[in-house]
Amino acid sequence: MATSQRITHVLIPLALLILCVLMVLFPAETWHASVRGLSIWWDVLFPSLFPFLVLSELLLGFGIVHFLGTLLNPLMRPLFRVPGSGGFVFAVSCASGYPTGAKLTAQLWEQKLVTREEGERLVAFTTSSDPIFMIGAVSVGFFHNVAIAPILVTSHYGAAFLVGLLMRFHGSGSVKDQPSIIDSTSASEEVHRNRLIRAIYAMHEARKADGRAFGELLRQAVSSSLRLIIIVGGLVVFFSVMMELLVQTGWLGGLYAITEQLLLYTGFPPALSHSLVGGLFEVTLGAKEAGGAGISIPLVYKAAAAAFVLSWGGLSVHAQIMSVLSNTPMRYGPFLFARAIHALIAPILVLLLWMPMMGDLEWPVLFQTGVIPELSSYTPDWGQILFSGAAVFGGVILLLLMLSLMSPFFLASRMKK
Repeated sequence: MATSQRITHVLIPLALLILCVLMVLFPAETWHASVRGLSIWWDVLFPSLFPFLVLSELLLGFGIVHFLGTLLNPLMRPLFRVPGSGGFVFAVSCASGYPTGAKLTAQLWEQKLVTREEGERLVAFTTSSDPIFMIGAVSVGFFHNVAIAPILVTSHYGAAFLVGLLMRFHGSGSVKDQPSIIDSTSASEEVHRNRLIRAIYAMHEARKADGRAFGELLRQAVSSSLRLIIIVGGLVVFFSVMMELLVQTGWLGGLYAITEQLLLYTGFPPALSHSLVGGLFEVTLGAKEAGGAGISIPLVYKAAAAAFVLSWGGLSVHAQIMSVLSNTPMRYGPFLFARAIHALIAPILVLLLWMPMMGDLEWPVLFQTGVIPELSSYTPDWGQILFSGAAVFGGVILLLLMLSLMSPFFLASRMKK
């Protein structure tokens, strides 16, 4: 162990030194890559993440998360072995994308609403892209084909649901997790059998326990969210520069060759290697390469490649998750395993659902007659991003609440708390 640590302590500074030398050798490329990463952060990530991070902290401080957690517990606990507050995390993650799920999970752990293993399960399936990015940036901007948006969204969130079901087996099977606060038997449960009344009581108790005035709560929410969004921006720019330097030096040639051989062996077009390799590092680059692949490649394979990239998240997203979870006992290993499973399931769902959802569509619809010109390009719009995110958040919450109400009918037995 000591030897491996010494090797790591030598390799990391050496890699950083090489990166600095490459930045000096390729100053123009470094500049353009930095500007491109900064543009992605400001145009897409900032408006989609920051408002929801602030709102989530406010809802947590006012006890709304405890309220929803009590209502959603009959659904989330049997299905995913996480407390009901995990439903709120999933809804916000669907609305704003990564790394919101990890951030909220870390906050739940700080308030003792989840245990370590519950948090690892929750991060595993709530780390997802947001619909506005998949529809606007990927489908319209990169593929010039809004028709593939439904299958991308369905495969992505369907795979996330399956990952959640698989990760419910993560952790000790014989020794149960220590009960989290939100699941422990409280006075409200002893007095009130009505779940709605218990939820209101939990919200009231959480607000009293927090005790911060609205002004202080808002200040801390904005401050905490700004710190995270700046870290996210820095990581996006860093990986954008690193990827560009690797491309300029030709060091990715080996990865391209290995990926091409794997694709040939599995029967997929080898030309998709650039998309998959790019997506290993950065989501936007990989998705753009998938959309811009040769027109001779069937659209279904390009969509499958994009689904892989969106589900894997790229090392940039992985670094963001690691930075968020660094102050918690939650480990990176389960998250890495979940990302790999998600990245394998999502393309398979694209292939399985292509004929039922897309029929014989092989060419981008924008190249056919009757095209809507406005859909030929995508320009990020803050108002559109905020409205779409709010609509997704509200829709997911309502869906989860309805499923929770019906859970006694389609869940034969519930796991004991």
